[in-house]
Parts: sequence; structure tokens; C-alpha cells
Amino acid sequence: MSEERIQKVLANAGSGSRREMERAIDEGRVLVNGEVAKLGDKITPRDELKLDGRTIKVENKAVRRVLVYNKPEGEICTRKDPEGRHTVFDKLPNINGERWVAIGRLDINTSGLLLFTNDGEMANRLMHPSRQIEREYAVRVLGEVTQEHIDNMCNGVELEDGPAKFTDVQFFDGKGANQWFHVVIMEGRNREVRRLWESQGLQVSRLKRVRYGSVFLDSEVRAGTWQELPKKEIDKLAATVELPAMPWKSIVKNKFDPLKRKMEKQRTRRSVGKGRK
Repeated sequence: MSEERIQKVLANAGSGSRREMERAIDEGRVLVNGEVAKLGDKITPRDELKLDGRTIKVENKAVRRVLVYNKPEGEICTRKDPEGRHTVFDKLPNINGERWVAIGRLDINTSGLLLFTNDGEMANRLMHPSRQIEREYAVRVLGEVTQEHIDNMCNGVELEDGPAKFTDVQFFDGKGANQWFHVVIMEGRNREVRRLWESQGLQVSRLKRVRYGSVFLDSEVRAGTWQELPKKEIDKLAATVELPAMPWKSIVKNKFDPLKRKMEKQRTRRSVGKGRK
């Protein structure tokens, strides 16, 4: 990496958005080689960078990573909880000199897709309301849902914090009192999906996010587990918020290779067979 502005390096390391890092520099919370940094300063991989006393790794070549996490109900989306409850960060892998940034949040009773990245700028853009990134949810609704209810929610409903609406509502499954729908919304306000249904006198009994932008929750990712997003999918996600592609490197040191495993088993069988002769 050649010289880069400090706020860009900090954002790429997952410390926050560029705007947040500019504010941290203004507040004197950033040190370069032991001295307080100033806006406009640039650094190289040879420099020592610290934010709030914590050393930040300055990569020779910045790497962008994204994790898909299947959040179970009961976990909260903060890094630490004074009540000792499990958080979505507890089961994520460590990355030296960096930290994971959650792309959006889910409330404690909502399950499903959460994205994490080490690129704070990308996270900030994907969450910003102006980007209009689609979020898709599977919703189990208690009560009789009519076409009028659906039309109302698609046309727009006035909630206590402003107007809200679904851009799409599709019946999925179920009969009687409990029915499943898939809904699409373009922002992530607190409990917005639940509140839209409640505005029609209906109760959401289960809620699961299944898509964020171009990323779908793979059925192979069990609740409480994570999966790395491949470079092709990361680049596609970044392009939706007008960010260039960046290098990618797996955080798993020994990635499972089924073909390699099969060949090793075959070699083992052959060697055992020779030993029996």
C-alpha cells in the first residue's frame, strides 16, 4: 500500500465510517507513531497507527471480507451486554488488527441473515437510507390477512417515526390463523416490519431476514453459525454502493476442499491395500 489518508485506512480496517474516523481524528483520538494525527495526514504500512489506544493494523494490501451469519432468536446486536446475554459477535472468528462491523441490526426476537464486514465504509453505505438497499423477510402473521391490508402496507402507512411501506408482499405458505409471507422493505428502522403489520391490527409471531441486497441466506448456514462470502459476491455487493473491488483472502487457514479430501482417502486405501499383500 502506498500512502493513504488515515480516515480511509481506519475505515477499511472496520473501525467505522470515514466520517466517524474524521471525527475521531478531530477529537485527538488517533495517534501515528505516538503523535496526535491531523486531518489530511497520510500513512504507510511502516507507520504505527492507534485509535483510542488500540493498535490498528496497516495492511500492505487492504483486504475486504464479508461474513454471512444466521442469527438465532435471543441474541442481541451489540458487542457487549451488561446483562450478560449472548451477542451476535460471540461466535465470529477473530481477525488480527481489525474488527467486524455489523451491516444493519436485528432485534432480539428476529432471526436470520446478518452481514459482517471489516470494511467500515462499505458497511456505512449499505446501511444508509439514501442507498435504498432491499431487505427481504419471511414473516409469520397471526390473524386474517386481506388484500386491503396488503394494499395499505404497500401504499404506505404513517408510523410514529414517519411514513413506511413495503415494496413487495407475497403470500408464501400456511392456512387459517397463521400464514407466512415474504416482504421487502428498503430501510432498517427499529421494528419497522413488525410495526407495519401491527398498523393493520395483525400480529407477527415469527420474523426472519432472508436477504440483504444481493446476498441470500443459504440453507446450509445453520442458526448460530457463519460462512464466508466469496470474492465474486463481495464485489457484487460493493458495486451496489459504488465501491471498487478489493483483494480477498479467506480467514479460514485450512479451507475444506472435498476433492482434495477424496484424493487423500483414495491414497490411504491404496497404501492399506499394499500393506495387506
